[in-house]
Amino acid sequence: MKESKYIILIILHVLIGVLIYLFRPLSILYASSIPIIGLYYIVKKQNKNNEVLFVSAYIVGSEVLLRMTGGNLLYESAKYGVMIFLALGMYYNGFSKNAIPFWIYILLLLPGVFVATETLNLQTDLRKAIAFNISGPVCLGIASIYCYNRKILMSQLNNILLTLALPIFSTAIYLILYTPDLKDILTGTDSNLETSGGFGPNQVSTILGIGMFVFFARLLLVSKTKLLFIINLIILFNITYRGFVTFSRGGMMTGFVMIILLLLYVYTNINSHKRYKLISFFGFMAVALIFTWIYTSNQTGGLIDKRYANQDAAGRVKQSNLSGREEIWDSEIADFLDHPVFGVGVGKALEIREVESRGLIIASHSEISRTIAEHGLMGILALLIVLFTPFFLYLDNKQNIYMFSLLLFWLLTINHAAMRIAAPAFVYSLSLLKVYMDEEPSLHRE
Repeated sequence: MKESKYIILIILHVLIGVLIYLFRPLSILYASSIPIIGLYYIVKKQNKNNEVLFVSAYIVGSEVLLRMTGGNLLYESAKYGVMIFLALGMYYNGFSKNAIPFWIYILLLLPGVFVATETLNLQTDLRKAIAFNISGPVCLGIASIYCYNRKILMSQLNNILLTLALPIFSTAIYLILYTPDLKDILTGTDSNLETSGGFGPNQVSTILGIGMFVFFARLLLVSKTKLLFIINLIILFNITYRGFVTFSRGGMMTGFVMIILLLLYVYTNINSHKRYKLISFFGFMAVALIFTWIYTSNQTGGLIDKRYANQDAAGRVKQSNLSGREEIWDSEIADFLDHPVFGVGVGKALEIREVESRGLIIASHSEISRTIAEHGLMGILALLIVLFTPFFLYLDNKQNIYMFSLLLFWLLTINHAAMRIAAPAFVYSLSLLKVYMDEEPSLHRE
C-alpha cells in the first residue's frame, strides 16, 4: 500500500471517531454504509481477490464502536453480517471440499439447539436466547469453511488485518474524546465503564488488544519508511494506553501474548543478521512499553499497578484472580456432569444460574465451559475440531506467520469474554488461510 494512501486512511478514521463523538446519530449512518458499500464492492469485483474478507474484517473491527454508540440496528449485526458476506463469497468462489471438519463442527452444535427447545423456560424468548449463544459459534463455522486452505498472499493478509484495525483506531479516538480526566473518575481497580466509552470494558479491551497486535505487526513487518514507522508507533501506544485504562485485563494480556508469539515465530525463521535487528527492535519496544506503563500508572494514581497485581484500591489482594468467573465455570461443569451427552441445551445454563443465585443473571464468560455445559460431549468434540485443525493445516502452511497468534486470540478471548463479539470467530478463521509470501518480511526502515 502506498504511503500516501495509508496516511489518508488513518486521517479518515481519525475523522470517523471525532465526528461520531460530536454527532452520535452519525453512528447509524456509518453502520448502514458499511454493508451497502461492502456489497457494491464485492458484487463489482465478484470476489476475485477475496473482497468478502476485507468487508467482514471491517465489520468486525467496527462492531464495538457501533455498539457503544448505538449504531447497529441489531445487537448481533456484526456476526450476521460476517456470515452473510462470507456465504456470498462462497457463492462466487466456492469453498474447499476438505473443509468437512467445520461442517461437522456446525452439525455438532445442532443437538444443543434441539434440547433447548425442550428445556428453556416457557417465558423465555426462545429465538433470542438461542441466537445470543449460538450466533458466535455458527459465525466461526461459516468463516472457517470459507477460509479453510484458501490461497492468499501475505500482503493481502496484512491488508485484511489493517482493514480490521482501522475502525479500532477510530474507537480509540472516540475513547480519547469521551473519557473524562482519569483522576476525577477512578476510585477503584474494577473494570471501568467511563474509560470504555460507557460500554462493556471486557469487549472494549478485547478489540483494543487485537488492534494493538495488528499495529505492532505493521510496525515490525510493514513499516518500510521512517514516517510509517512513526505513525504506527503513535497509533500503537495510543491504543495500548486506552486498553490499559479500561482496567479490563483479558484483552490486553491476550494482545501481549499474541505479540510475544509473533516475535518468537519471526525470530526462529530469520537469519542471524536479522535476528540482531529484531533484538534491537524488541529492546526499543520494551523501553517504549515501560514508558507507556509508567505514564498510565501516573495518570491512574497507581491504580493500574494494583489492578494487574489483583489488588483493590487499598492494596489488599482480592480473593478471586478471575473476578468470580471460576464460580460460573464450576456451575457449568456441574451442568455437564448432570447432562453429559447432549448438555442442558443452548441458553439453559444461564437460567440454571439464575435460579441458583435467586434471580441474579450471570452470563458465562467462558465459551469453553458454556459449550461443554450446553452441548455436552457434542460440544467437546466441536471444540477439539476448532482447536486442532489449524495445527494440521500448519504442517503444509508454514508461511502463515500469524497462525499461532490468531489461534491464541480465539482461545484466550473465549475464556474471558466468551463470543460476545464477532472478533474471535473471524480472527480464528484467518489462521486457516493458506498463505504465500509475495515478498520477504522487512525488519528495517529506509
